[in-house]
Amino acid sequence: MNLSRRGFFKLTGATFAAGALAELFGPSNAFAADAVPEMRITGATESTSICCYCGVGCGMVLSVKDGELINLEGDPDHPINRGALCSKGNAQFNIRNVYDPETGDLMLNPARITKVKYRAPGASEWEEKDWEWAIDEIAKRIKATRDASYTAVDANGITVNRCEAIANLGGAALDGEEGYVLSKFARALGVVWIDHQARI
Repeated sequence: MNLSRRGFFKLTGATFAAGALAELFGPSNAFAADAVPEMRITGATESTSICCYCGVGCGMVLSVKDGELINLEGDPDHPINRGALCSKGNAQFNIRNVYDPETGDLMLNPARITKVKYRAPGASEWEEKDWEWAIDEIAKRIKATRDASYTAVDANGITVNRCEAIANLGGAALDGEEGYVLSKFARALGVVWIDHQARI
């Protein structure tokens, strides 16, 4: 086919015009708006929080509906992260909630451990214990370790009152007051290895 430049432009214009007329007057649904589904967070109450993982302190916006967390995203007004969250911060939603893949409904994460699990030395199986037992057991082990390793006076005769067999590492999930109380508790035991995740 021998097509001149002028003929090419005429053919292109005619094709465009025919397509536009077909879209405007024909049965095409190209310009029809699809029904917009209701947003998941419609009717939810929003509040702000801080990510619990590292010491950066990124801000988050939490959406809660009917007492359940239904959405979590970075806070765009927060001066540290300005709406961004790392992969751990984004995955924080799954600490408690997951979506049922079959129904799409929100449900409690079945992998989340909500009871005390204990495995005795040498055992291969975990067993469930109640919280009272666990707290008493932790207290007994702290006391036994402290009693076995406490140093009141060092080799030079200087009073040191220290326990070097226990360490205390604070985490970013603690607020300032909790970190203060935890460090005071560790110092009362004579612990000298005190640090915080945010510094590391």
